Amino acid sequence: MEKSDLIYIAGHNGMVGSAILQYLRDKGFTNLLTRNRAELDLTNQREVEQFFRVNKPMFVILSAAKVGGILANSDFPGQFIYDNLAIQNNVIHYSKEFGVKKLLFLGSSCIYPKNAKQPMKEEYLLTGPLEPTNEAYAIAKIAGIKMCEFYFKQYNCNFISVMPTNLYGKNDNFDLKTSHVLPAIMRKIHEAKLQNHEHVEIWGSGQVRREFLHVEDMASACISIMENMEAQTLYDEYGISHINIGSGSDITIHQLSELLKNIIGYTGDFIFDKSKPDGTPRKLLDIKHLKAIGWQPAFTLEAGIFDTYEWYKRTQNGQG
Repeated sequence: MEKSDLIYIAGHNGMVGSAILQYLRDKGFTNLLTRNRAELDLTNQREVEQFFRVNKPMFVILSAAKVGGILANSDFPGQFIYDNLAIQNNVIHYSKEFGVKKLLFLGSSCIYPKNAKQPMKEEYLLTGPLEPTNEAYAIAKIAGIKMCEFYFKQYNCNFISVMPTNLYGKNDNFDLKTSHVLPAIMRKIHEAKLQNHEHVEIWGSGQVRREFLHVEDMASACISIMENMEAQTLYDEYGISHINIGSGSDITIHQLSELLKNIIGYTGDFIFDKSKPDGTPRKLLDIKHLKAIGWQPAFTLEAGIFDTYEWYKRTQNGQG
């Protein structure tokens, strides 16, 4: 990609999209195209077709999605599958129709089977049942991966899918009803500290393992892939349908809670509610293909959480 190329970032107001947008700006890219939801409804086929017809971006990064944690996925599965399928179908299809040179589609590590071997290799896709609590979202993302793959096979589109691990960082969602695990626990502990609560309740057993990646590392990985990976290499040489993006290490939710507790300065205890779902027992990605292009994360988990917590206190008025 050249610094003057027209690049459309779909979902630029979200955590991932905003990080990618800022990363590109910091790298000196000057022709960046964005639209908010009021300006362009990505679930509306006619609006998306008109947008591509008028603007004709050269590159597309598709980070727009309807996202949420276990509670949101469980309560609104119909919404999750419909909205995500509509967004993906429209953006990927009209990228093909209007000659986009390269597209990067962002999925999620929840696409892998619930009991997949660890670390999870790209080849494990569709080898077993999915985790029920986010099945609708996972199926939509799998459809997006396959759409990119089949558009390459039939139309020779240079479309690539990436599967990030659990992300966190600036512009994350801290709503306890819809947020993911790290921001939810961060908010709970922060508020417990402010209100002098003796304990914090955490969903699940605390023993499941999760991998976390700072969103700024995710942004750098995405651009590295855009600049150094071609669809033909992915599909024909590697024989896989997507590439994993992660940190390469994981911890238990209990360990994560203790790390957050130390950074926030909370002195109370944790109560793990085992009546609540744990989700997948472990989610660690094999990132050998990502490392092969020379990428490494810049943040340790502790440094990344400290950075995120400082941002949270500045921007959320200390109240979430």
